Amino acid sequence: MPPEVLHFRPLLPPLVQLSSPVTTQPQENQPSGHKVSQETKRMGLTKRELIPILVLILSVVSVIRLLSIIVSTSSSSHGSSGLYPGTQHRSFTLNAPETGSSKKPRRPPRVTTLTKKEFRVLSNLIAQKVPCNILIFGFHSQYLTLSSLNADGSTIFLEDDPHKISKVRFTSNNTRIYRTEYNMSAKDAYELLKEARQNSACAPTNPKMLRKSKCKLALKNLPAEVYEKNWDVVVVDGPNGDSPESPGRMAPIYTASVLARAANVSNVVVHDVDRTIEKWFSWEFLCDENLLHSKGKLWHFRINHFHSTRFCTDGTQTKQKNHSARDRDSKTSSRDLKSQ
Repeated sequence: MPPEVLHFRPLLPPLVQLSSPVTTQPQENQPSGHKVSQETKRMGLTKRELIPILVLILSVVSVIRLLSIIVSTSSSSHGSSGLYPGTQHRSFTLNAPETGSSKKPRRPPRVTTLTKKEFRVLSNLIAQKVPCNILIFGFHSQYLTLSSLNADGSTIFLEDDPHKISKVRFTSNNTRIYRTEYNMSAKDAYELLKEARQNSACAPTNPKMLRKSKCKLALKNLPAEVYEKNWDVVVVDGPNGDSPESPGRMAPIYTASVLARAANVSNVVVHDVDRTIEKWFSWEFLCDENLLHSKGKLWHFRINHFHSTRFCTDGTQTKQKNHSARDRDSKTSSRDLKSQ
């Protein structure tokens, strides 16, 4: 008898099968069931090979898209000034004068308000005088408190900014605000001061004659009641006067000094005396001898020589030297103002 041959199925298919070429046509003598099994195996192997390849391709595409988004965003942010000229300097462009225009850019006015100590000095003065007549050159919301204190008196504001005037609503008929035009630039302060010293028409006069005065510093376009009333308190805090081209406070200080001399005793308060123009004209027309109190940037003058033909009494030689020194300072400050 021939020896018995043990039949077994190997755990793995022979290596030859993996490396052998795949026939496109099944053998004619191969059973149909075995043919289907081989096709199924070939298709399953192809899917396993394609899945990691597809995953890799999708990952690469995603990374490329992410990098392109980052690059495009970065380039747009850095290149915005090239795409839109003037975007980075918009504030400069808006403030710059137009090409071919002779008008200079007008910067926004500086808003100066009273400190707590300055306002306390002014409010204490009003509290001692109420009810009284108060005239204020300029307008700030702080001054509404003063008009409230003087509810039984008369308070008049003279303001040149129409925007401020449009926002003010007074509940009392004793408080009014009037639009006032100022045509004197701050840069002309020193020339106006020299002219006033040489012009006899600028001497103290009856307030009712201010509208006909030949003095350049006289305000002639104010409401009639401003010239007719005797003012207990006059406050000079306007116009703004914060640049050489803007209207200065030369005329308001001069006019306030004339109006104050119509009453037996009157008080004139000047704000922003840290600035040259306010100092010049306060010294010249309100006088050191009348300076009653000072606090911060606020000077309080009391005027009581209403029959005088001069703003300041004759001073000693020392005072004359002081005024000469002030004149020298004025010339220097005037040059500084014109160069700004």
